[in-house]
Amino acid sequence: MKNLNKIVATMLAGAMFTACADLNIEPMGSTITSEQKEQVASVDPAKLLASVTGIPANMIAAGSLTGDTQEYQWDFGFPSLMLQFDLRGMDMFSLNTGYNWFLSSQTYGDCIVNSQFGYNPWGYNYDVIRACNSLLESALPAIDLEATDEATMSQKFYAAQGLAFRAYCYLYLVQAYQFTYDGHENDAAVPVITEENNNDAAVNGCPNSTVAEVYDQILADLDKAASFMEGNPVTPRTVLDSKTNRFFSLNAVYGLRARTKLIMTDWAGAVADAQKAIDSFSGSPLSLDEASVPGFNTADAHNWMLGIVYTETDNAVRTGIVNFPSHMGSFSYGYATEVGAFKWINEKLYASIPYTDVRKGWWLDEAAESANLNAAQQAYLAEHGASAGVQVKFAPYKDQVGVDVNASDIPLMRVEEMYYILAEAQGMQSVSTGVETLVNFVKTYRDPSYTFSATDTEAFRDEIWKQRRIEFWGEGLSYFDMLRLKKDMDRRGGGWPAANVFFVKADDWALVYPTPQAETQTNKALTVNHPAGTTPTPVSNN
Repeated sequence: MKNLNKIVATMLAGAMFTACADLNIEPMGSTITSEQKEQVASVDPAKLLASVTGIPANMIAAGSLTGDTQEYQWDFGFPSLMLQFDLRGMDMFSLNTGYNWFLSSQTYGDCIVNSQFGYNPWGYNYDVIRACNSLLESALPAIDLEATDEATMSQKFYAAQGLAFRAYCYLYLVQAYQFTYDGHENDAAVPVITEENNNDAAVNGCPNSTVAEVYDQILADLDKAASFMEGNPVTPRTVLDSKTNRFFSLNAVYGLRARTKLIMTDWAGAVADAQKAIDSFSGSPLSLDEASVPGFNTADAHNWMLGIVYTETDNAVRTGIVNFPSHMGSFSYGYATEVGAFKWINEKLYASIPYTDVRKGWWLDEAAESANLNAAQQAYLAEHGASAGVQVKFAPYKDQVGVDVNASDIPLMRVEEMYYILAEAQGMQSVSTGVETLVNFVKTYRDPSYTFSATDTEAFRDEIWKQRRIEFWGEGLSYFDMLRLKKDMDRRGGGWPAANVFFVKADDWALVYPTPQAETQTNKALTVNHPAGTTPTPVSNN
């Protein structure tokens, strides 16, 4: 009861804070402001920097999904979407309590046209796209493609940021609102709105583009972003003082293009871009020792290519509990520890991890212990009732057990992903080559005893999928991998509450969101891209 009262008190305090807080503060802790958008009319690089900084800043703002900073305890920007989709899948779950704020996604109550959670990816990503279009509308015409002076190179760098963030948003949208590229190229997806049709779309609306057309736009944006950044002396490190991977570097552009081409089954292209990302990246994967302790909480980590960065003064942090560590964290103050809204791993997936793999310790074992934890960490978990399967992958802010400042950074792209993309895309062309890359990576960085052999692509790809499910658990990638690989959503035997044990076929409309009703009512050129899904019925846990 004491913990419950503390949560309620913090909720009230957070509401009081956000009611009087000004979201239009200077980045890093704000949404992009109208003043910043107006400043883009000048191509002064300093003003472009202010505009670009507002784009990733929108990722972290409480209320950026709904525009309401007071009401929704699940609305803390892009990390909310990461949890929303992870809890839709079959690798992570929480309990059916009043404090599981993402229960609508876990139960598939959000697969209807008027669901707020079904609208969240749409509203958030198009807000960011609008900011990118505003930047690009002014920046692109001013760029002399042949010039190499300092001002022009700065303009190219900032334009590349707008292009890359726009591509990131469209890749998210096309995966959330339609089935994967392969076999669905001509299906209706989401409207493509750029700096070229932005004004017309605002007046006349914009129809759905096909899946292929959305991917064409993504690749066009990434190709142009790469061309603006290749050989450019202006980089995130030259314009930012710290945690520079909150901006796109050239290696992150290559990485996003590799991710895109993997989805498109462009194996040769995915290999080329994954290798480019690895070769141009100055960091390296986490070592065995580094991966054998809780982490994933700072953008300064040498394996991060792109991340979400927080400061202690950001509004989502100052609310206390309306943030990612509150809902996910097992070592800090928040919903997980104070009312038991922990995040658990699928029991079958956990059982498949050998004890020689350091990632086994990213979750608590049957005795609610982990070899990756020290005595203080273990004692804190016992005090707060953490049980078998609870995640201990994500460390608290500054690694301080029991901290009540939830300002941890969140990874969006790690170099480890490039190795998995490289292995999978190689294996789809030559199984033996892909197996060799996969085995070398896992043996070097995760499990010295790892062995695997395969002669057919299906067995190889299933192993890649399993390794990715383990490696990127909680990082917002697993659900889209499930869709990309056309896997059934199977929670049987995974530990879910009985009411949430579902088996959903890979072609069931419940797995992808329909066009939100709020959009079709206001954008008359838009149509619902597919039927609303039916909430699945619980099945036997066997």
